[in-house]
Amino acid sequence: MKKVVIVTTGGTIAMTKTHDGVVPFAGGNSLITQIPKLGDIAQIEHVEFSNVPSPYMSPSMMWHLSRLVQEIVERDDVDGVVITHGTDTLEETSYFLDLTVKTEKPIVFTAAMRNINELGTDGPRNVLSSVKVAVSDSAKGMGVMVCLNDEIHAAREVTKTYTSNVATFDSPGYGPLGIVDEDAVIFFRKPLLRMHIDVEGIEERVALVKTFTGDDGRILREVKRLGYKGVVLEGFGRGNVPPDVADVVGEVAKEIPVVLTSRCFKGRVLDVYGYKGGGADLVKRGVILGQEVSAQKARIKLMIVLGKTGDREEIRKYFETTRMRGELQI
Repeated sequence: MKKVVIVTTGGTIAMTKTHDGVVPFAGGNSLITQIPKLGDIAQIEHVEFSNVPSPYMSPSMMWHLSRLVQEIVERDDVDGVVITHGTDTLEETSYFLDLTVKTEKPIVFTAAMRNINELGTDGPRNVLSSVKVAVSDSAKGMGVMVCLNDEIHAAREVTKTYTSNVATFDSPGYGPLGIVDEDAVIFFRKPLLRMHIDVEGIEERVALVKTFTGDDGRILREVKRLGYKGVVLEGFGRGNVPPDVADVVGEVAKEIPVVLTSRCFKGRVLDVYGYKGGGADLVKRGVILGQEVSAQKARIKLMIVLGKTGDREEIRKYFETTRMRGELQI
């Protein structure tokens, strides 16, 4: 029987409802390993990393979790890892590990939308399905995955789409990698845009700024003054911004890396529009075109890349992997 290490970090899956609302409780993580039939699937080892709501998960905690998981997957007796996490920031932590943990062994994030004592809690089923994925030979080399509601998603592509529904996680524009159907783990495709970045530390001081109609750029201008070492700018459509923001982008990009993303969750930013504030204009002003599926994931990647290099052109290579209109560059 294969061995799976379950690393618990907290989240709704380890919470209960009190008169103050839904909160973590001391025994929440340990209950996860007591799910019936879990021992029929794999030998289980439990490691408690933390017991916090996922909004408490910081980049520093993600880094330490990454190092812990790297140590675990390097053990000869371990075949896979399942990580329980809160849903709010799961997509960021899972992508962080996808970029920083080097292994062919399956790493699966899972969670729950309903707390332990809520009717129809989804946590036990999600853990069982995730362990099934972790012991599947087909899951090897698939990178970090997210498994909830019997769907398997790639960490790079997945996002939380619903505030309360158990079917909240989706990969818009991509779809799931596969499904768990009773005892069968079925993959439809393999993610091709994965990247591993070998670093010994990260730069946490990376901001995220979302532009808006009528934006004059004053918020973006404050980023450098506040001590941030990089910024992700979420623009419109192809990565376009209001004209006043374009001038500020040029100012900020001379000092720190500015990675441009889109508020659209399908497609990619590109240097198409040449008007002031258009993507082509912003490239001339020094922006880096981010190809991640969301601004929050581009921020995760920039923190990691800045832990490796401060050279602007080297940073650009990590982000502009698909810039040349149809020609894949990695």
